[in-house]
Amino acid sequence: MELVFIVLILACLQSFVLPDSQGDALFALKNSLKASSAQLTDWNPNQDDPCTWSNVLCDSNNHVTRVTLPSMGFTGTLSPKIGNLKSLSTLTLPGNGITGAIPEEFGNLTSLTNLDLSNNSLTGEIPSSLGKLKKLLFLTLCQNNLTGTIPTSLSSIPSLISLTLNSNDLSGQVPEHLFQVSKYNFTGNRLSCGNNFPQPCASKSEDSGALSKPKIGVILGVVGGCIVILFLGGLLFILYKHKHKSDKPEVFVDVAGEVDRRITFGQLRRFSWRELQLATDNFSEKNVLGQGGFGKVYKGVLSNTTKVAVKRLTDYKSPGGDASFQREVEMINVAVHRNLLQLIGFCTTPTERLLVYPFMQNLSVAYRLRELKPGEPVLIWPRRKQIALGTARGLEYLHEHCNPKIIHRDVKAANVLLDEDFEAVVGDFGLAKLVDVRKTNVTTQVRGTLGHIAPEYMSTGKSSERADVFGYGMMLLELVTGRRAIDFSRLEEEDDVLLLDHVKKLEREKRLDAIVDHNLGKNYYLREVEMMIQVALLCTQSSPEDRPAMSEVVRMLEGEGLAERWEEWQHVEVTRRQEYERLQRRFDWGEDSVYNQDAIELSGGR
Repeated sequence: MELVFIVLILACLQSFVLPDSQGDALFALKNSLKASSAQLTDWNPNQDDPCTWSNVLCDSNNHVTRVTLPSMGFTGTLSPKIGNLKSLSTLTLPGNGITGAIPEEFGNLTSLTNLDLSNNSLTGEIPSSLGKLKKLLFLTLCQNNLTGTIPTSLSSIPSLISLTLNSNDLSGQVPEHLFQVSKYNFTGNRLSCGNNFPQPCASKSEDSGALSKPKIGVILGVVGGCIVILFLGGLLFILYKHKHKSDKPEVFVDVAGEVDRRITFGQLRRFSWRELQLATDNFSEKNVLGQGGFGKVYKGVLSNTTKVAVKRLTDYKSPGGDASFQREVEMINVAVHRNLLQLIGFCTTPTERLLVYPFMQNLSVAYRLRELKPGEPVLIWPRRKQIALGTARGLEYLHEHCNPKIIHRDVKAANVLLDEDFEAVVGDFGLAKLVDVRKTNVTTQVRGTLGHIAPEYMSTGKSSERADVFGYGMMLLELVTGRRAIDFSRLEEEDDVLLLDHVKKLEREKRLDAIVDHNLGKNYYLREVEMMIQVALLCTQSSPEDRPAMSEVVRMLEGEGLAERWEEWQHVEVTRRQEYERLQRRFDWGEDSVYNQDAIELSGGR
């Protein structure tokens, strides 16, 4: 009996001494990726709780659910120990220099919904074990050096809606069932899409609303089953919490002015007021990064030396303030993408609402274009191209891969942030709108920034993703010219106050050099400038139906389909201009002129 007692004590002691298995797996990943001494400094094997580590998020049970490490310059390999993270739903490591093979153990990540290993140097074959990831929605392995065939096991993933394997060295036949995935891309390989299949190697439409019919039944079944499980689980959870209410306080915050409406923050980190007060030097004015409609954003440094941006909603009790707070929190549960700003955590008190984001080292595009301090480098042309494409991909994800879709409603250079590698990150979701596509999207108050607001939104209050496309087009013009969308100082130069009119005029006169930001000197390629201006003008057409979708914008920026779309637009523009000039001449002659009547008749007869 004493022996059994001793064994039990030793087992208990061992459970305290052994490292956390989640922390062990993450630390193994850090080592295998060859993270530098300045990277992931808080990933410490001696620290019990990996949920406090940077770029790691956990659920309410302290299970790691999300690891996001985009564009951090890693050159190592992937650790197979990651397969031990059974609750992991998102694993994204795009834009690094990761080598080696994808471990077979990744097939053990049974909770995974998003796996993004794109734009690395991975080699070897795609593991067939990935077919065991039955919850997987997004599989992104493009722009690597993967070889071999596409495993047929991927066809057995019922929930898969996006499969991008382009720009590898894959060969053989594409499994037939993979053409039923809503969005797929197999281009840039040595694959045969098959003579028996009419589908091209890339999906014709990447619109998330057009899911293929064979998958609708499966998805409805999965969604229906999930709803039943969530309902029963939620009921049991509520009963358990009611019974054990004194054990642990609920992480809910009351929303001012609404009855029984509460925000749950799930896996986001809760910061104390004192912690953020110390991080920002008591919200010192010297740490202000910017100011928006609902408060200021401060630079902060946490106790573990992590740099953050703290958004303090000083006006949250005013109309729309607390709604803005709730809206930004809701976005994190829907939108996860390398080109979208991710929320780290929050802080709430009876009088304060604060949101904590990662600090963007290179601030915003607007800052880099117009607010540089002496000695700071100009935003070079290759980076402007990189920013244009990254922003487009972020907006494409909001419009076409979120359910419900998200309309940003304030796309401009000031709201596109830049990380240490100048990768574009779309931020400031304070005005964003979650859209139910079955309803009309009419708002009682137009929100946004003058010069970036689409004309139909300004006149009718009806917002759509094509209003974001207009704002994106204006941001492209900001990138090319370095100028603001509206600038009254241009009156002194007898120029158009509106940047769009100014660019259209110079483009018609073929004076492209006069459009380009003078800070670039001659360090740009005129053909690339011309292409970006063409995309911008297509995005800023007066009719929303004529503007391209963001997925089409991405393709045009990558060099696909722009020439055809531009030629079509040019034909329409010439016709409109001729009609306008004809009406102008008619007006100038005067309505009562006899000669005018004859001229009109002759014109009409011809």
